[in-house]
Amino acid sequence: MSDHCEDHVNDHKHTILSEVTCHFPYAVFSVAFALAMLSFINFLSSCHLDTQETCKGAHLLFHSFHFMHIVFAATGTLITYYRFSKNIWKGLIVGILTASIFCTLSDSVLPYIGGRLLGVNMHFHMCFISDIDKILPFLLVGLLNGYVMSRHSSDKQSFYSTFSHAIHILVSSFAAMFYLVSHGYINWAADIGYVFIFLIIAVVVPCTFSDVVVPMYFARAKKNEKH
Repeated sequence: MSDHCEDHVNDHKHTILSEVTCHFPYAVFSVAFALAMLSFINFLSSCHLDTQETCKGAHLLFHSFHFMHIVFAATGTLITYYRFSKNIWKGLIVGILTASIFCTLSDSVLPYIGGRLLGVNMHFHMCFISDIDKILPFLLVGLLNGYVMSRHSSDKQSFYSTFSHAIHILVSSFAAMFYLVSHGYINWAADIGYVFIFLIIAVVVPCTFSDVVVPMYFARAKKNEKH
């Protein structure tokens, strides 16, 4: 998180709107970079691959980035949660549910809705249903990584949180983008402006809730009840 975002956390004055505002630039730059990379990939593939091969390649890339997204989502959730609560088991539950829900929302549900709104006959695919055996190792490593990183000093945690969140959003941008291509949106370049906007929405809201809003809410829930 940026210094401004960090101030919101430390001062206990953050709101959902302020967190989204803080993390919005991450999403803009990440999605822009991801679209540039996709354009480069399309340029290369157009010279050598047909549409079917392009979809297969995008499908493989989607799964790779989606699985990496789960690692960073689980890690970021636990780093934030354990800064405000020492309840290990509750933190793990929050980490599991948060990564499962928001990674699916960011990488599959919102890109699918965006494609359908743009008139594309998208195919819906949810890895937490069809590929749960492949997801579990990444989820477990993300939870372990988040717990280990949360044991470090507060200064290191602050650095880890910023670094993890930046990579988290970048990986999520690639996952959402390759979902679009691999599930029916081959001619995305014709609507690149709309794709840009939809991907920003698909990335910034779920990732902000996953890394900041949800873990902070549940970490403070018991404390707030006492007051």
